[in-house]
Amino acid sequence: MTNFVYDGLQIAYRDEGPREGDPILLIHGFASNRRINWVETGWTKTLAEAGYRVVSFDNRGHGDSEKLYDPEAYTPPRMADDAAALLDHLEIPKAHIMGYSMGGRIGAFLARDHGPRVATLTLGGIGMALIEGSGDWKPVAEALLTDEPGKITDPTGQEFRAFADRTGADRKALAACIESNRILLSAEDVARIEQPTLIAVGTEDTIAGSPHDLAALMPNAVAFDIERRSHLIATGDKTFKARMLEFLEEHPL
Repeated sequence: MTNFVYDGLQIAYRDEGPREGDPILLIHGFASNRRINWVETGWTKTLAEAGYRVVSFDNRGHGDSEKLYDPEAYTPPRMADDAAALLDHLEIPKAHIMGYSMGGRIGAFLARDHGPRVATLTLGGIGMALIEGSGDWKPVAEALLTDEPGKITDPTGQEFRAFADRTGADRKALAACIESNRILLSAEDVARIEQPTLIAVGTEDTIAGSPHDLAALMPNAVAFDIERRSHLIATGDKTFKARMLEFLEEHPL
């Protein structure tokens, strides 16, 4: 991992694949990191072997990047600014953007606030939740902070607490992140995202919301169903990879 400094923070990243390839920036999901979301699922290898320059990073509060404990440090616009700053650091004027779950939300804010930097947008694991939200996440924050994980009763809280414990994440930083990162985009904001967009969601995903309804609000978007996959399992699905490569080939930089 390599680090750069933005907004006073150390942010860890990797820049892989052929330098002459079209760049693609990968933005991971909540409680994950670049290794879990993109390396272990085979995305980095798949994209690099297809000829793309693959840039991935650990979001603030995650992985090897600096941890913060003020919820206001984790709003999607601020995290989208981190992504744009990494492109600046690497002197990449425009890139394909792919985000999963929280990373998809960050990618959508990146398209809204830094549109000229975004060649295409792929939203994985997030559909209408981008606009409508996905329920109450307070139990997740409570599950992350409790000293008695055996007493967690909320299923989503149990799932994310187990994930955070398994990956050795900073649970206090994650709890701060989840408090402010659920900021929504409006339907009007989404309708102004003109870049070609692929929206891919597992058919058993109970968090993301409909990809088809979201695509219908956008001028240049298509939806893809990741069959028989739930939210945390759909990430590395082989049909998702194949559709993504097809989408990128249809929309070269």
